[in-house]
Amino acid sequence: MQSASSFGRIAALVLRYLYLLRSSWPRIIEIAYWPTMQMIIWGFVSQHFSSSSPELTAGGILISVVLVWDCLFRSHISYTLSFLEELWSRNLGNLFVSPLRPRELIAALATISMMRTLIGMLPAALLAIPFFGVSVFDMGLPLLGFFLNLVLTGWAISQFVTGILIRYGLGAESLTWVLPFLIAPFSCIYYPLSTLPEWMQSIAVFIPTTYVFEGMRALLVDGNFETGLMVKGFTLNIIYLIFGLIAFFISFQAARRHGLLLQSGE
Repeated sequence: MQSASSFGRIAALVLRYLYLLRSSWPRIIEIAYWPTMQMIIWGFVSQHFSSSSPELTAGGILISVVLVWDCLFRSHISYTLSFLEELWSRNLGNLFVSPLRPRELIAALATISMMRTLIGMLPAALLAIPFFGVSVFDMGLPLLGFFLNLVLTGWAISQFVTGILIRYGLGAESLTWVLPFLIAPFSCIYYPLSTLPEWMQSIAVFIPTTYVFEGMRALLVDGNFETGLMVKGFTLNIIYLIFGLIAFFISFQAARRHGLLLQSGE
């Protein structure tokens, strides 16, 4: 009975976010707009350089990595923006006056994040086929692994960001946009790990996205699926997600003790 009640609260919160999304058609268009524009711009950049650097576009690698990288950004932004909706409307206190538990809020935010990420990424991935003859779906099942890895990375970052927001309020809002790009230079999105100087490589090996894009290059360029890289990415993601959840719960308890849930919009 308790699990049914918990699922009902999660479903109710997801429904709230869906109603917010449905009530504003520009939001729905915006979700798909940015991934599609990135795909088009980078697709033409890829075509421009293909004659001089064929390896850059082998198997549509540049277009593919742009699309896959955006999965991380979309999952993080979708999660965090849904949380920010509660801060902007000063609704966080109202939510936790109800029987809603923090873990149920996290489950609802993760669910709506996955929905919004798919809404954003699928049109861009499908349009890449007629525009540039590149289909990320040709990667098969490994694509699902790459996608889930990056979504988990986005959620791990989101746990830290929402923890900071719940503790310090909207003064820390800028972290929503900053943190995903902080790991981008180390993620080896457009270049192999060996390109980085040694001190950056020593940091990159602790970032799960590095293994995602190294694995993608091995698959697209050499046709080899490196299972070890996928496992390392998932392992790091689980570790960071656990740390992120711990940080969120610690921040939540601190905010509750200091009465910050009712002042979270400030």
